[in-house]
Amino acid sequence: MPKVLVLSAAAGLLTGAAVEAQQVADIGFDSVGRAAPLLAAIPAPTPADLATIEAFPPRDAMVGPSRLAMPGPGGEVAYSDEGSAWDGAVPDEVEPLPVDLFTSEDFYADRELWSDPRYFRCNSPFAVEAQWATGAVGDDPPRTAAWGYCDRDYPREAIVSPYPFETAEAHYAALLEETRERGGPTEHTYATVPGEWSGRYVWPRGQNWYAELLWNQVPTILSLLTEEYRTRMVQEAYHQGRTNAPQWPAQYCWPEGFMRRWHYHGVTNQPHSVLVTPELVQFLAGDADNFVTNIHIGREFNMDGAVPRLGADVPQWYGETIGFWDRDALITWTSNIQGWKVHGNPEFSSRLQTVEIYTPNRDADGRFIGLNHEGIFYDPEALVEPIRMVRNLDRIGGFGEGDPYTFIECTASIFPLGGLATPVAPGTVIEYTVPDMFGRPWAQIWREYHEQGMTRPEDEDIFSFD
Repeated sequence: MPKVLVLSAAAGLLTGAAVEAQQVADIGFDSVGRAAPLLAAIPAPTPADLATIEAFPPRDAMVGPSRLAMPGPGGEVAYSDEGSAWDGAVPDEVEPLPVDLFTSEDFYADRELWSDPRYFRCNSPFAVEAQWATGAVGDDPPRTAAWGYCDRDYPREAIVSPYPFETAEAHYAALLEETRERGGPTEHTYATVPGEWSGRYVWPRGQNWYAELLWNQVPTILSLLTEEYRTRMVQEAYHQGRTNAPQWPAQYCWPEGFMRRWHYHGVTNQPHSVLVTPELVQFLAGDADNFVTNIHIGREFNMDGAVPRLGADVPQWYGETIGFWDRDALITWTSNIQGWKVHGNPEFSSRLQTVEIYTPNRDADGRFIGLNHEGIFYDPEALVEPIRMVRNLDRIGGFGEGDPYTFIECTASIFPLGGLATPVAPGTVIEYTVPDMFGRPWAQIWREYHEQGMTRPEDEDIFSFD
């Protein structure tokens, strides 16, 4: 088995633009809990303009295979394939496993193989879910699914949190104490609040490891998860790559959930809107759903519930968020999140909490050009240790220009019939089982229709109110 190639600046594999796109904020001092250097940058350059912001990231560093459709010389559709082996072939110098995700009849029984990239044919999570949709799965699917590159990966040590804290509460408290030592927190009025933040922002594609999971071997992501949540992620990969029975919340108009705001295709078809007031800062984004983050400045959580909260002791889809200003940086803590999923990415639990920091990005002349967004994620039920993500939101203008925000209203036209996502025309009468939204409805469908005879371990339904 070839050694995994670490993509890092030290290895000389990244362009200057890519490194620049992945820099953390330059805050001018060593902090106890923010702006720690990145150990590796994502090899995706920042787009030069809005016309290229949706462009597929460079494929020469992606883990998985990709197949892009493009017009041929005579107007016919031609395909540009990038991958190490196609249509049932095996890459040179790679010895395939006797069974893998695409040939297994029982992924539960293959648990000992999950840590081997070859079990997933060296696909990234993104590539697994794209196999059928792009035709990369070959002429005799799923046996002929394409291989990715076994010598590529984004390093685990660049994903885990670089900070010493075990909880979001401790992390937030340390940043608050640090701010007090610097003379803060800053208490803004309408005269001093950074109004230049208010406006519209875009998020260039490909610059964050989590956004589409283009850069990771599946076992690297699994190594971040507890045993139960590793099983859940492999379950989803199996039903996307093997059975071709994906259960994506957006296709059914189900809720999207908190972590989808970090998934590129959940929030980027229209610009993010940011509004700043002395008491409340709001981030609004929408693509698959309306994602609203209300940051309550200067408030404190009620600590007597299951998790810290502001309102009722009931989890909220996007959680509840408090924050404070350290001069021109906004530091936040989010709790009381409803556990859910992001398709292709790991599930998360209702114990998830985050510390997120928004810091201005400025050009060489000191002009405000956007926000650096650093998030640290604490989920003791799903994660074996905290993880970190960094992205940059580029400001493209104020609210006096461009299209206004389009509110997303999802009207269901696809239903999980017989275990498969099935379009249903208006006026059609169907027999439909109402899903238990707090009982992992996607897993209920897979188990009922696609896992008969499998050796599924008994597990606890942590989403149930029973």
